[in-house]
Amino acid sequence: MAASEHMPWYRGETLLGFLESIDTSRSDGERPFRLPVQWVNRPNQNFRGFSGSVASGAIRVGDEVVVLPSGKRTRLAGVLNPQGEAETASEGEAVTLTLADEVDASRGDVIAIASHPPEVADQFAAHLLWMSESALLPGRSYWLKMGSRTVGVQVTEIKHRVDVNSQEHLAAKRIGLNEVAYCNLMLDQPIPFEKYANNRELGGFILIDRQSNATIGCGTIDFALRRASNIHWHQLEIDSKARAAIKGQQASCLWFTGLSGSGKSTIANLVDRRLHSMGYHTYILDGDNVRHGLNKDLGFTDEDRVENIRRVGQVAKLMVDAGLIVLVSFISPFRSERRMARELFGEDEFLEVFVDTPLELCEQRDPKGLYQRAREGKIPNFTGISSPYEAPEQAEIHLPTAELKPEQS
Repeated sequence: MAASEHMPWYRGETLLGFLESIDTSRSDGERPFRLPVQWVNRPNQNFRGFSGSVASGAIRVGDEVVVLPSGKRTRLAGVLNPQGEAETASEGEAVTLTLADEVDASRGDVIAIASHPPEVADQFAAHLLWMSESALLPGRSYWLKMGSRTVGVQVTEIKHRVDVNSQEHLAAKRIGLNEVAYCNLMLDQPIPFEKYANNRELGGFILIDRQSNATIGCGTIDFALRRASNIHWHQLEIDSKARAAIKGQQASCLWFTGLSGSGKSTIANLVDRRLHSMGYHTYILDGDNVRHGLNKDLGFTDEDRVENIRRVGQVAKLMVDAGLIVLVSFISPFRSERRMARELFGEDEFLEVFVDTPLELCEQRDPKGLYQRAREGKIPNFTGISSPYEAPEQAEIHLPTAELKPEQS
């Protein structure tokens, strides 16, 4: 490493040398005790320990601890390290802790000092670095991995994009490769965490693509969003099965997906008419109809398509909870959003129906003249022409309509 000939006036240390000389360690007493559980150690019925590396602080046998996110309290009964039994555990040490009571804890939980526990929340603000060539889309479901805990996550809002050169805040609706953004995140369950500035282990995370399992982003938590802290689930006495039983049917969602002009709505209407004639209680959610009301504010960008399916999935779930058989007829072009919809339902409540019609045949039909206008450039973001359609890989029902008439399907 040599000094630049363009900076003869500078006599100080190089930037790399300075960074390598920074002491990043902290003393044990600076931060409260935290141990993310990596493994529940139970070699026999008489021993149960919780193994992991101490992320911060120190603890002594007899101290009161809390297991998060459950909030169960107990006392530290023992510490085991590679040298054997010990009285204390300190930051950086790999240890196994035993607790005084039979407290349920699992991989990904955090054992913390009871007097200063970390926060637990399912929504927070964070800085994200996006590492995928496919853009980050608000509303799309990803995996968030923090330490040994993995949970589902959605980016609910991109507050702004950060110019890494000027630190200027720029408006953005999507985030591309190597871009940094400030976002609001919503998890599918609460997790214990801390601000990244206070604890890197409990404040840093990565994002994982649900389809490829590739790491597509990383981020740092700033603070919890408390807007929903006073909202709780209201337990209903009459559940979905009871509502379906009084109708003499099994509540379910049939999700029809395919290109525009593939015959989704035609087939869904035929199924609806047949079920109705047999005395079943049904309802159709059709893509065009819903855009006249509930989704009137949405366009056809990738971001709006994601939000379109998110809303419809939630409505379909409510209808299944009401005991209905709901038929959803939407192009729903992205596998991620169809998977997100599927995960809202029980195993026996959701059937994906792939109305498989070749693009050429859809263009020949073109009952609304949409393909012709899309080819002429008059309709942007049109699925199959200027926007992709991701065909299902494992649909429960596959209908090759080039070979079958709608009535046969």
